[in-house]
Order: sequence, then C-alpha cells, then structure tokens
Amino acid sequence: MEILNESIIVIVGAGIAGLSTSLALHRVGLKSLVLESSGSLRTTGFGLATWTNAWRALDALGVGNALRQKSLQFSRFEVFSVKSGKLCAELSLKPNEKPEDYDSRCLRRSLMIEAIAKELPQGTIRLSSKVVSIQESGPYKLLHLLDGCIIKCKVVIGADGINSVVAKWMGLEKPVDAKRSAIRGYVEFPEGSGFGAKFRLHLGGGVRLGILPCDDKSLYWFCTFTPADVHYALVDQDPMKMKQFVLDKAAKRFKEATDIVERTSPENISGARLSFRSPWNVLFGDIVKGNVCLVGDALHAMTPDIGEGGCSALEDSVVLGRCLGEAVSKAAAAAAGGGGGEDCVEKGLRKYAKERRWRVFDLITTSYVVGLVQERNGDVITVLRDYWLAKRTIRTMLKRAHFDCGKLITKLN
Repeated sequence: MEILNESIIVIVGAGIAGLSTSLALHRVGLKSLVLESSGSLRTTGFGLATWTNAWRALDALGVGNALRQKSLQFSRFEVFSVKSGKLCAELSLKPNEKPEDYDSRCLRRSLMIEAIAKELPQGTIRLSSKVVSIQESGPYKLLHLLDGCIIKCKVVIGADGINSVVAKWMGLEKPVDAKRSAIRGYVEFPEGSGFGAKFRLHLGGGVRLGILPCDDKSLYWFCTFTPADVHYALVDQDPMKMKQFVLDKAAKRFKEATDIVERTSPENISGARLSFRSPWNVLFGDIVKGNVCLVGDALHAMTPDIGEGGCSALEDSVVLGRCLGEAVSKAAAAAAGGGGGEDCVEKGLRKYAKERRWRVFDLITTSYVVGLVQERNGDVITVLRDYWLAKRTIRTMLKRAHFDCGKLITKLN
C-alpha cells in the first residue's frame, strides 16, 4: 500500500465546511489538504439562506463582496398561515443604520463552493479520495482511502457531513432522526420572477413552505413536514411525486406558491429525511480528540428551521482558523525564544471547541423547537402561532443570526 505524507493538516470533505476551513487556514498561513470522496466538487444543491453571521464569516474569508454581487438582499420577512391564508407576521429586514448591521440573502450553493475553491492554492483539493477508516500511528493519523492509498498526517478535521467517518472514529453518537422530511426546489424566470426581495413562509397544518429569491430571476423554495403520509413521495425519490405532494399539502392554497412549484423542473427538485446531532452529544461529548476535530454538519447537523446549517459551518471555519493560527504563531514565538510548543495544535483545537460548544448547542436546540412550533397542527397551537408565535420565532431566528465569529488577523511567515 502507498503511504503518502502530504500534509500536516488534512480536511475530510470538500463541502462548504471543508473548503471554507481550508481557506481560513490558508488566510492565516497554514497549509491543508482537502480530501473529497466524489470525482468533482459538490456543486449540486440549490439555495442556501445566508444570514448576517454567514456574511461576516464570508467577509473574514475574503469572498463576501464578490458573492454579494450575485445575490439579492432581503428587505422583508413575511409569514402566512397555511390554514387561513392570512398574513400573520411581517418584519422589515432593512438595516437601520449601516448596511453591515443586517444582511440576509439566499445564495446558490454552487456559487459559494466555486468562489471559495477559487481562492485556494492549486493542489489543495484531492478528488476521488474517500476516507473509509482512521488509524493511529504514534503522533500521526493514517487515513485509509477507498482506493487503497493511505495518507499520513498530524491533524485531521472532519468536514464529511452528517454521516461523518471522522465523528464515528471520535466516538460521537449517530445523528437522531427528526421524524420529518424536506423537499427542495429551484426555479428560474428568464423574464424576471417579480417576487421581490422578501423571504416568505407559510406555516401550519404539519408543513412549512418557504420561498426565497436568489436574485431577480431565480427562486429557491423548500417544504418541510412531518412525514405521516409522505412515503409515496420520498421512497423512490420521484421528483414528480414530490412536486405533487408539495402542491397538495401547501402550495395549492396560495396561487403565487402554486405557480412557482408548478414551474419547477423535475431535475431541480430533491427530497430527504431530516436528522440532527443530539445537542447533549455536542455539549457533553468529546468534540476534540487529540489533534482531531469536526466542523459543519459532522459536528452540529441540525434541522433547517432557522436556516443556520451552512451559516454555522462558515462560523466554524473562521473560529478554527483563528484558533489554530494564534496557537501556531505563539508556539513559533516560544520556540524562537527557546521555549516549547509541540502541543500547540491541540491547544488551538481545544480553544476552538470551547468557543463553539455552547453556540452550536443553542443552534441545534433552537432549530428543533422552532420547527415544532412552525409545523405543529391543532387549534390551540394554530391560534398561538398566527397571533403571537410567528413573529416571535422570526425574532428568534434573527437574534441567532446576529452572531459575529470575528476576524482572521494572524498571518504566519
């Protein structure tokens, strides 16, 4: 078997979490190797809600301004009742003072992946490199790949999603089935959608239907629901069945939503069961093991109810890049002065875990609770949601989105 010693830091997974973490490390002067299981970058997927915290992270990574040119900033958040069809909450998203005080958009996932990958040094990403197991070898880790190759490294960062091989090796529990599902779609309007710069939600009756503009000519929509009667729609991943399910459950009550879903091509519809990492597993589990840690869904998979999955992954990358950059920089200074610093990486990872543990616990928990409130059926919860909880849950989402992950200021020589 071929054993390669290619990098001190290896990141498993080239999704948003993996690529942004590699870029954060690059910005502070640390080289990394990103292993991607597929033969190309995973640019599939549709829209991604990007709240203020995400744009702060993208700015720290140096790609925020370029991506803003390709997206539309929301000016309004509207919530309608699925049962009555009435508007039950609305909130202006326009910043009160400076534009950076609040920034919310929906960005095509492919645009974000491509923008981040473009900033990485050539040779950073290694495709067709699926990690199947991890082995300890003294201070090193041996990553066994599906093709038989073994990569030797000192630091492993798991960014390999909800079914993470790295998380399993660390001993974290399997993600929990949320007993809910989601169907997502993307549709383009060459002549212009006319939808406007608003985020619209339809809630109640066991469903949650959202519509977000990516730009003036494209819309992203999602429908999450409790899958009591959805077996036929998801079991064979038939996009036409999923489309009809969304129309029957929610969209047919609203002409605008019906037109949008009807116009969506089958190839732009996908569905999946929802899972999440137990918040107690994050709070009390060992999310750093030696020189191994997790970012993104591998660490904190959550339901999509507050739109923080991708945003929090971007936060992870900046915090981890800063913690490792500062730790290595201090160790280098100590070594130059005759001191030690051999365990600097683990110290940096522990600092990262300390900063992120409570934040992601809060996001996972809030997302789950908000999802229950928004979808739950019943006369009492419907009245409460329509007249009080709808606006309160919007403010809860916006409060979580105002988080600042900080800057990347360290640059190693």
